[in-house]
This record gives sequence, C-alpha cells and structure tokens, in this order.
Amino acid sequence: MAEEKKAEGAVLAPGEVVTCVVEQIMPYGAFVRIKSGQRAMIHISELSHSFVKKVEDILALNQEVQARVIKIDEKGRIDLSLKKMEAPRSAPSPRGSFTPAAPEDPRDSFEKKLSNYLKQSEAKIADLNSKMNNSRAAKKRGKPAK
Repeated sequence: MAEEKKAEGAVLAPGEVVTCVVEQIMPYGAFVRIKSGQRAMIHISELSHSFVKKVEDILALNQEVQARVIKIDEKGRIDLSLKKMEAPRSAPSPRGSFTPAAPEDPRDSFEKKLSNYLKQSEAKIADLNSKMNNSRAAKKRGKPAK
C-alpha cells in the first residue's frame, strides 16, 4: 500500500496546479482531497500573502480550490499553496507610502526640528515639575499615613 501511494505521488510534481476540495480544517492549515484521490495539506502560512489569523477566514469545508504543489516529501505527503497561485505583492516600504518632501535648505530644516524638540522638551519638564510639586504627589511620595 505504501508503494501504491508513492506511485500515485509520482504523478504530481512541484509547480503543478491541482484542483482540490477542502475536507478538514485545523488551526494550522487545511487538509484537501485532490481530484486524483490523493490527500494533501495547505499550511496556514501558504494560504495568502497577507496575515491569516484563522484558516476559516480563507477556506470553508467542501470548498473547491486550485492550488500549486510546492513539495512532495519522501513519505509521499503533498504540500500545497494558495499563496503561490496569487501574484506576489510588492514589499511595503518601512515607512509606508509616505515620502517626505526634500527641504530647500537642510540646515534650516534641522534648526526647525531642533527648535520644536526644545519647545516640547521644556513643556514636558515643566509638566513633570508641576506634578512633583503638587501637594498630593508629596503625600504619596514620602509621608507615611499615621
């Protein structure tokens, strides 16, 4: 029987597109039945290019899907991917789509930033000092209740 499965597994090759039906959904992925009768698995990380919290967000029981074969191991287990069927998304830039306008004079921009930083810093220090001098704060800090 193991030889039978290996013979069936030899029919498929990585990169092929297969049609399959979802038979079982687990927290880590879904087990599907390929039209040829073979059983395969689609891992949760292979469902979509975007983050998938639950497999049920993408797949449902008895749903028919097309997937790409990504691996067949030595035991004949077949791994499929829906993600490989989609066009890859371009990687987002680290700061999103924001592109800052180039300042006319870099030194002028630095001076503005420094000035804003000093104003914010002085405001924070003044706020902290007022909280420290507050009579309630003094009671909480050092004077034990009698």
